[in-house]
Amino acid sequence: MKADVTKTARILVVDDDQGQRSLLETFLQAKGFRTQTAASGEAALQLLADEPFAMMISDVRMPGISGIETLRRVREKHPLLPVLLVTAFADIRSAVAAMRDGAVNYLAKPIDLDELMMSVRLALDPQAEPATEEASDTSIPPGVITQSPLMRAVFRDAAVIAPSETRVLITGESGVGKEVVADVIHAWSRRSAGPLVKVNCAAIPENLLESELFGHEKGSFTGAVQQRIGRFEEAKGGTIFLDEIGELPPSLQAKLLRVINDGSFRRIGSSRDLQTDARVLAATNRDLEAQIAAGRFREDLFYRLNVMEIHLPPLRERPEDILPLATHFIGVFSNRKSRFSATVAAGLTSYRWPGNVRELRNAMERAALLSRGDIVLPEHLPARILAAGTEAVPALPHGETQRLEEIEREAILKTLRKNKYNRTETARELAISRRALTYKLQRLRAEGVPIDLPGT
Repeated sequence: MKADVTKTARILVVDDDQGQRSLLETFLQAKGFRTQTAASGEAALQLLADEPFAMMISDVRMPGISGIETLRRVREKHPLLPVLLVTAFADIRSAVAAMRDGAVNYLAKPIDLDELMMSVRLALDPQAEPATEEASDTSIPPGVITQSPLMRAVFRDAAVIAPSETRVLITGESGVGKEVVADVIHAWSRRSAGPLVKVNCAAIPENLLESELFGHEKGSFTGAVQQRIGRFEEAKGGTIFLDEIGELPPSLQAKLLRVINDGSFRRIGSSRDLQTDARVLAATNRDLEAQIAAGRFREDLFYRLNVMEIHLPPLRERPEDILPLATHFIGVFSNRKSRFSATVAAGLTSYRWPGNVRELRNAMERAALLSRGDIVLPEHLPARILAAGTEAVPALPHGETQRLEEIEREAILKTLRKNKYNRTETARELAISRRALTYKLQRLRAEGVPIDLPGT
């Protein structure tokens, strides 16, 4: 029987960002690897000169010598050492060029943990069979209702990320439950005994938001009748959750970047720097890359916030969650065990839910108020949801279902090849989330379908 490479492999993680180092170290150790970290290319080269490693994972952009220059020097002394590069989108061209210098692969930020695990295993043992992650209910937090493999994967990622100190960007449409994920990450972190401070950047007027975040001194502006402690100061030793970060005014983005970089900030009207060690979680329903292209969001702030991204799929991508969630909500609002008529169930599962879980919750609150018995009837639903049920397409015969699966498979593989196996671009073109694409690709891999760039 082949020995498991994780029992002996020692991996060197190189990154100047403490949060990124913490994330990679926590994740790899959870998978059974031994790790050592370095904050610079120079420190990595020294460690390699003193100790043996099975693999190195390095960021590309670092102060001092870059990850690419580090790679070139490593090749001179350790020509057989597998090196995996981690890079922001802006660095991908350089990373691809660096593969000619001996990098075994590169991963684009934010890192997809499934891709990271696959890349590490293949680098250490090219003959290894792809490992499949089993969706375990032990990763589902108490009170969270889900049967979806996509959401189970979200909470598996959250469980790995939470103990680290890394910053997390939680993305997804409005109403999918981004705040719930932030709550879970804080509860599962080493900071759980500290405060979780939440700020909705879209709900506070721009002229008050700076004071909300950083505080102010008495007399610093009209109406400042006393000193105010800001939310970053309150979050010291804990976590600050910045919801709707895409709405943050440009004037405050530079100040937020400073806090993230070195923990420094000033109250309005003060000349004294204060420090905070608050862990930053942020959330948005906007496409921040589009915001960057339009000049409305700082690129450097985006990459600082987006060390790890957790994307929540919309409710329409996880239909298996609709009825369990609806049953839970109707029970909460009616204080009795209710069931749905066949027409109601068809409407709930066929409707597209543009407002996601929030819209479903509101619909169940309405149904609980209107229904007097134990059965939720069509007249208790909003008309738009009922219409979806009456227009639902009948179930397809088995052969037709198989045909649709073949069409989907060909569309995924064709788009993957067209985008040179870039999963982010493939997901964007297919109009599905990256997590949904990863799940579909894992299923194809399990069926023996090749989904990786030939030669890798």
